[in-house]
This record gives sequence, structure tokens and C-alpha cells, in this order.
Amino acid sequence: MKLPAGYLQRLCQQAIAEDVASGDATTLAVVPPGLNTEADFVTRQECVCAGLPVVEALFKELCCDLELVCLVKEGDLCAPGTVMATIRGNARAILTGERTALNFLQRLCGIATVTRKYVLALGNSSCKVLDTRKTTPGLRLLEKYAVKMGGGQNHRIGLYDRIMIKDNHREMAQLLGKDSIRLAVQACREKYPDLEIEVEADNLDEVKAAAEAGVEYILLDNMSEETMRQAIELIAGRAKTEASGGITLQRIPKLAQLGLDFVSVGALTHSAPAIDIGLDIKTC
Repeated sequence: MKLPAGYLQRLCQQAIAEDVASGDATTLAVVPPGLNTEADFVTRQECVCAGLPVVEALFKELCCDLELVCLVKEGDLCAPGTVMATIRGNARAILTGERTALNFLQRLCGIATVTRKYVLALGNSSCKVLDTRKTTPGLRLLEKYAVKMGGGQNHRIGLYDRIMIKDNHREMAQLLGKDSIRLAVQACREKYPDLEIEVEADNLDEVKAAAEAGVEYILLDNMSEETMRQAIELIAGRAKTEASGGITLQRIPKLAQLGLDFVSVGALTHSAPAIDIGLDIKTC
């Protein structure tokens, strides 16, 4: 997954405007304009690297002559003390961009690191870890990118690239008739014939209705392991299965044994703690 250059540029410009506005007063007062320096991005914790392309784009917006030398690759597991990258060039630009660059890097490494834990917890299972739309507004592509760097897979990017009939959609679909799942699926097929369809099911009756409606995916929402096992037997390969709701790291090994195709985890993006990464000045 490659982050679009135009998207990165707009995002970095917005972040710089938010933090710098009319100027970095402290740096402009203290640091001579022609001074060059070099600094290392050093992780204080074990983490999965994600976000160096964002850091590079950010510094290029501040000064086109800055050079970022990446010493690890995106997706690499980094031990505490690892120098992830070195930034070289104008000292004013480096100090001005320091906090914003770290904010991006710490956040994205945090998401990638949590994702890797979930992926490893699945062991040799063919089940895959998915993210959700529970992302920071405006940062979805970045956060889903970080999930990929951690070994996870992306669910739909937005409301436009897959049909997902959730409980509230089913409630509204009852206006069409009693068999709301079938009627909702039929309406979606007619309106958007090229999009895959997923139905969120809360119980086995809804699982049965979704499977009979011929959807591509069935989301098993907040079900026990035993109910999921019955649902998978009932679906019998007619649709891909996704477990969602209450998916914790401790629960993953049990879910890995059920024969699920996917587990989706909102916590990958809405609750991942930032990684402690510092920018250490080397020379003046």
C-alpha cells in the first residue's frame, strides 16, 4: 500500500499550518538561519516501523534541501534504541518539524505494533486481521497504511467501496417489508451491482437469512465462540465470515481455531498507544 504523494502533501501542509502558523517563535529567536545539523529518530520501545514516508514528506514541506536517511524499512520490527532514520540539513527546519514528525511517527508505529500482536496471536491460522472505519477523521489512509505495515489487512476504506448492511440499515429496510435482509440485499444489488455485500448478523436467524440472500461476507457480531461455530456450519462456505465486537488479544487464539476467514478489530486504530520515539540532535 503506497500513500499518494498529493494526499501526503496536503496532510503535511495542514499539520504545519496548525502548529507553526505565523512562525516558530522560539527557533527563529534562538537558532541562526544558516546553521545545519543532523538528528536521529530513535525508538525507546520495541515497535514496528510505520510512517517514515510521512516524516520525509513533512520535512520536504519545511525545507526542500532536508535529507531523510531511512535506516530501517517500513514493517521492520525495531528493538529499543534502534536508530530508525537520520534527518540532515537546516537546523531551523528540523526543530520546527520535530514535534509534528514525531506525532505522526509515534502514532503510526503504535498502530503497526498493536496490529502485529494480533497477527501473531492468530498463529498458523488462515484467518486474517482486519481494521475498521474507527479511525481518526482525516487520517484514515495513514492509519490503514499502518495496519498493513503491521501485517494486517484493510477492510473497506469508506462507505463507497463495499456494501455493509448493519443493524440500523436492517431496521430501516423493514419499511420495505418483513424479510428485511433479503430486501436490503436485493436493493443494494440493483443499485450497486459491482460492489460486494456484507451483512452484519446478531444471531443465527440473521446468519441464515444473509447466507440465503447470497452475500459475499457475513459479519458475526458480538457472538460467543460456540454461536460462531454454529454460524460457520450454517453458512457452509456460501460466504466469507468475519468476527467482530469484543475481539481482544486474549480471545484471538480461541477464534483462530473456529475456521473464521477474518477478525476485525477496531482497537487497532482507535486505541493503539503511541510509541515512545525521540529525535536526538547529533551535531551542530
